[in-house]
Amino acid sequence: MKNCKRCIVFLLTVFALINLGYSYMITVDAHAEECFFENVEADTKMGLTFEIAEGGFLDIDVKITGPDGAVIYKGERESSGMYTFSAPTAGRYTYCFSNQMSTMTPKVVMFNFEVGDAPGKKSGEKDDEANHNKLEDMIKELGTTLKTVKHEQEYMQVRDRIHRDINESTNSRVVMWSIFEACVLIIMTVGQVYYLKRFFEVQRVV
Repeated sequence: MKNCKRCIVFLLTVFALINLGYSYMITVDAHAEECFFENVEADTKMGLTFEIAEGGFLDIDVKITGPDGAVIYKGERESSGMYTFSAPTAGRYTYCFSNQMSTMTPKVVMFNFEVGDAPGKKSGEKDDEANHNKLEDMIKELGTTLKTVKHEQEYMQVRDRIHRDINESTNSRVVMWSIFEACVLIIMTVGQVYYLKRFFEVQRVV
């Protein structure tokens, strides 16, 4: 019975760790910018993983700024990326996706936003031992691994859909070009036959 309770606690902890990441899919219109905010304590681990699913050349500008307005990370025309850091100070951190460079094409962005646990305060030897025991470390490691696998599966699905759309679009263009070439060939053949026929008719009259 006691082992069963431990198993239940273990599973609940793992699922809780998996759900610490937030997954979103948004559409950023042309000449627009979408921003998200998160209030955290100092030294909190944070992470951003993103992928462009649809739109134009599959690129977008990304910027992360701190509470004081300092730029922590900035990327231009990126298709995908992963960035992790520890918050240097407490306050509101801003994640922005900008599509200012696009004239008319919106971009569909899929991203995961992760916030780690805030650093704990010391409250005696028992709490310190409870927070740093081997079982907890193993659970956190397992939770992190499962989150990584989950995110990779989501990105693989997006990439598969992107490549499938590209293949279908390419096949459609090839078919349309083949039809166009066939039409041009038929028109040229009919024109040549008509020209030769008229040429021999003129020769006969002469």
